[in-house]
Amino acid sequence: MQVIRRLETSAGNLYKEKIVRGFCHLYSGQEACAVGMKAAMRPQDNIISAYRVHGWTNLMGVSVKGVLSELTGKQGGCARGKGGSMHMYAPNFYGGNGIVGAQVPLGAGVALACQYKGNNGVCLALYGDGASNQGQVFEAYNMAHLWKLPCIFVCENNGYGMGTSAKRSSSNVNYYQRGDALPGIWVDGMDVVAVKLATDFAIDYVLNHGPVVMEVVTYRYSGHSMSDPGTSYRTRDEIQEVRQTRDPISSFKDKIINAGLVTADDLKKIDAEIKKEVDDATKAAKADTEIGLPELTTDIYSNNLDGDIRGANPNSWLKHGSLKHAVNL
Repeated sequence: MQVIRRLETSAGNLYKEKIVRGFCHLYSGQEACAVGMKAAMRPQDNIISAYRVHGWTNLMGVSVKGVLSELTGKQGGCARGKGGSMHMYAPNFYGGNGIVGAQVPLGAGVALACQYKGNNGVCLALYGDGASNQGQVFEAYNMAHLWKLPCIFVCENNGYGMGTSAKRSSSNVNYYQRGDALPGIWVDGMDVVAVKLATDFAIDYVLNHGPVVMEVVTYRYSGHSMSDPGTSYRTRDEIQEVRQTRDPISSFKDKIINAGLVTADDLKKIDAEIKKEVDDATKAAKADTEIGLPELTTDIYSNNLDGDIRGANPNSWLKHGSLKHAVNL
C-alpha cells in the first residue's frame, strides 16, 4: 500500500511538472482495495479494471520504474510508452480501459476463457460507482449468470464519479444489491484484511456457483483525474476527515503495531526503502528516452492482415512491423 501511495504521489508531481501529459487518474486512498484483492488472487486468476490502475500494474508485476516510464511516454514503460496512464498491461492483467464500463463485459469474457480452458481461474472485473449505471454492466451480469461464469464483478465505490456524488447519480447506492439474480457482498474497502478475506470467499463462491457482485466502499483523495481539483463537489474538511479517521495505511499500521507484529522502527525502515525505490524510479523515468518514430507502427497487430497502417490523413500510410518486444516487464 505504501509503494502505491508513493508511486501515485510521484505520478501527480510528474503531471504537475508537465512531464506526464494527457490523462492521469490517481489511486491514492484506495490502496487497500487492490492490495487486498491481489493478496487473495492465485496464479491462474485474472483482473481487468478501468483507468485508475497504476497501483494494479505494479502489483501484477511491473516495476515502479516501468509504471512511471509508461506514464512519461518513455521506452522503459510497460507498453514502451505507447499506452500511457490508461493502457497498461501485464500477465493476467487485462489493463486499464478508457471506455467507461467497457471492462465489465470484457472481464466476463476473460472468465468465460477460464471456464473454457478449465484452468480453475477466475476474473475480477473492476468498475467504479460512476460506471455502475452503464447498460453493458447489467448485460454482463446477465450473461455471466446464465453461463455460471467464474467472474467477480467488483464495484470500487469511492463515493464520486467524475464530479458527481453517488447519491446524485444512482437511485440505489447499495451497489452490491444491484446484480438482480447475482448475490452481493458489501466490503469495507479501507480495510485491507477485510478485502482480502472477502475476495477469498468470492473466489471460492464463483468457482462453485457462478458470478457474484462485490462492492468495496473506499475513498479517493485526489480528484477524478489530475485535471479535477476535487473540491468543487466536496469539502476539504471531508477529505481531511477521511485521511485522519479511515486512511487504509494508517489504520493497518496501527493494527499491526498494536498486535505486536511489527514495531514503529520496522515500518520506518520499510518506508525509507520504499521512498528510495520510488525516488530512484522517478529519476530513471525522467532520464529515459522515447521510442523512435519507426516503432510507433510496430506490434499494433499480432498478425497484420490489412497491410499498411493509416497515418494522420487518408493519404498517409505507414509500414507495420513487429519487434516482438511490445511489452516490457
